[in-house]
Amino acid sequence: MNLVESLAKEVGLRQACSALAIPRAVYYRWRNRGEHGPKGRQKRRPPLSLDAAEERAVLEVLHSDRFVDKAPQEIYHTLLDEGRYLCSPRTMYRILEKHGEVRERRNQLAHPHYEKPELLATGPNQLWTWDITKLKGPTKWTYYYLYVILDVFSRYVVGWMVSHREQAVLAEKLIEETCAKQGIKPGQLTIHADRGSSMTSKPVAFLLADLGITKSHSRPYVSDDNPYSESQFKTLKYRPDFPERFGSAEDVRVFCRPFFRWYNHDHHHSGIAYLTPAAVHYGLAEQIVKERQAVLVAAYEKHPERFKGKVPSPATVPKTVWINKPASDPSDPKLH
Repeated sequence: MNLVESLAKEVGLRQACSALAIPRAVYYRWRNRGEHGPKGRQKRRPPLSLDAAEERAVLEVLHSDRFVDKAPQEIYHTLLDEGRYLCSPRTMYRILEKHGEVRERRNQLAHPHYEKPELLATGPNQLWTWDITKLKGPTKWTYYYLYVILDVFSRYVVGWMVSHREQAVLAEKLIEETCAKQGIKPGQLTIHADRGSSMTSKPVAFLLADLGITKSHSRPYVSDDNPYSESQFKTLKYRPDFPERFGSAEDVRVFCRPFFRWYNHDHHHSGIAYLTPAAVHYGLAEQIVKERQAVLVAAYEKHPERFKGKVPSPATVPKTVWINKPASDPSDPKLH
């Protein structure tokens, strides 16, 4: 670069850089690194910046008993009223930051860290999820509460209930009766829910402990941690005959009875190979898939040209169902 400078005095910088095949941007970058040029040298101080003595004087004022608890803007204007100027408020902040003295002085609320739930089901009655949704009543601000417990693997609604209010004792009763109906044994089941008052209540927690059931909760404000219940509620509310309002709790029950019967026994669910939840929950899926395969084979043998020479196969039920599947699935046989 010194050669560029010497040559530039004779022919100009443009011609010097061109003759030596050095981009001018590279030369300018080298020149601007500091007063003495090459790497490792001290950076040139801006001509308008405070020197070390002036910086110390400003810091002494900021540390004085009079100003130690005041913001630079207030200090700046107080000194102006007294006919004194040290530097701008931004320079005061810059000096304080240089000495590590700029920080939030108020006590900040520290939110606890919640682990992301990673739950696996490989068969029915291993993992349930439950939630409560509000349904509009006959007048404004009136609601009925629908409690629904869903088996994650089969999508089968194992229990539901309608009430006038959300109460932990009602949830406790529903869970206890549903576990008895499904024959749940200690250590068999995990129940996942969000962090509503009923879900996190002590009566429900004590019941689950007594039944030997593991409890799990979504992270606060994370709807994706309970996707199966949310999806089921969407199916309910998007039905063509779903009313805008219900006249009474009994009207809700009259609507829900045929709906859940349809959902469990007639609804072909896309998440379980378009089988019904009841077929998967009660072990009929394998036989139904075999029968579908036989129909497809017969269709292929009759007109193979329509299938381009490849025997079609029906969709099969997933072997594993996750809530928040980890990046590396420990149940994946490829990993073992």
